[in-house]
Amino acid sequence: MDREVFQERFGMLGDSDAIRHVIDKIMQVSGTDITVLLEGESGVGKDVTARALHAMSNRKHNDLVIVNCGAIPEGIIESELFGHEKGSFTGAHESRKGYFEKADQGTIFLDEIGDTPKNVQVKLLRVLETGEFFRVGSSKVSTTDVRVIAATNQDLWQMVEEGSFREDLYYRLDTVKIKLPPLRERSEDIIPIFRKFVNEFSSKYDSVFRGFSDEARELLTSYRWPGNIRELRNVAEQLVVLEKSQYVDADTLRKYLKGRQREGIADNLPVISDPARQNFGEEYTPGGSTDQALIYRALMELQNDMSDLKKMLGRLIYTTFSGKEIRALPPAMQRSINPEDLGPQRSGEPSSSHDFSPTARFSEDDSLKMESQLKEEDEFSRFLSQEELPSIEETEKFLIQQALKKFEGNRRKASEVLGISERTLYRKLDQYDLT
Repeated sequence: MDREVFQERFGMLGDSDAIRHVIDKIMQVSGTDITVLLEGESGVGKDVTARALHAMSNRKHNDLVIVNCGAIPEGIIESELFGHEKGSFTGAHESRKGYFEKADQGTIFLDEIGDTPKNVQVKLLRVLETGEFFRVGSSKVSTTDVRVIAATNQDLWQMVEEGSFREDLYYRLDTVKIKLPPLRERSEDIIPIFRKFVNEFSSKYDSVFRGFSDEARELLTSYRWPGNIRELRNVAEQLVVLEKSQYVDADTLRKYLKGRQREGIADNLPVISDPARQNFGEEYTPGGSTDQALIYRALMELQNDMSDLKKMLGRLIYTTFSGKEIRALPPAMQRSINPEDLGPQRSGEPSSSHDFSPTARFSEDDSLKMESQLKEEDEFSRFLSQEELPSIEETEKFLIQQALKKFEGNRRKASEVLGISERTLYRKLDQYDLT
């Protein structure tokens, strides 16, 4: 099956490099039983990807069992996953199979795996490694043969470092990782995906969608889409139903957008209706509570930008200084000094016994590393201690420069430590005219 047929069959539309890479990786691993970890923000299509992996696998004629680990209460998640015996707890009136048993010979999709309690993570590790598990209330070992696909919108490695996720389970899940890009990082795919949704809903509701103005189309592609494809689908449905047979301009579209419209900018915000006037159908006029709401929204967006910069700064500082140990000077040595030792050393004579051994003193490399580290720390300190608070753009530019300097121009490593995609980094380099 070629890529175009695959995309049409599973609805994973788009022609961007990011989505092409994802599809190629799905097609590469789908025919195996290898564990796959899907990473991506909420709404990017992790469930669609899991269904595609199953449908392309050798297990496609058996069940795909979907489990949202974050939606199951902590007290019953073990029973839900592994089943229970009759009488094992209050309310257990009969024996029951868990999801792993139901998925035997098929595929189990563990969505939001990061929300799994640590006591259950131990049991997950065992069933992933050996296929063995115990029902709640049973001492008999049960077995299952399943292919595991897990998904998360969290940073699992950060959770490992914080102690909330088991490191051994992380390595077991991280066999093959597929990162699903957010919609804002593949803006060229927005129009084709939106067109598909419009056609789908126009047919469903027997409606006609007349199209966009150029300004509305530009707004559609520049909007951040915090809800990703899920939000895009929702907006398409609303426009088809509520703006039936209407030509949509930017002002009309803006009413249906909930978050920021342009990445890194807090302007062009959606209009917030004044609830007091909404009941009477009055139009917005300058002044009053709506102005206050807009100002409040702008401040919230600014806070989000600052939060993003803090995360970038934290990652860069952690990567720069973590794992670098500054050795202390060797302790003073207690000994008596022979005055003759203070004179010039005669040729051919062995060096005096008070010379430091190589392991007891700083090497030249240690000195250079310490000097470099202190210089990097000074640069951070000077930048953050300016009399005038640096702007968001200045801070972002500084962090990018430091990351590129640290990794000697390696953009892949720089983007990883900054927590952004390479595509976003390239755009920022162009925006700030950095070479």
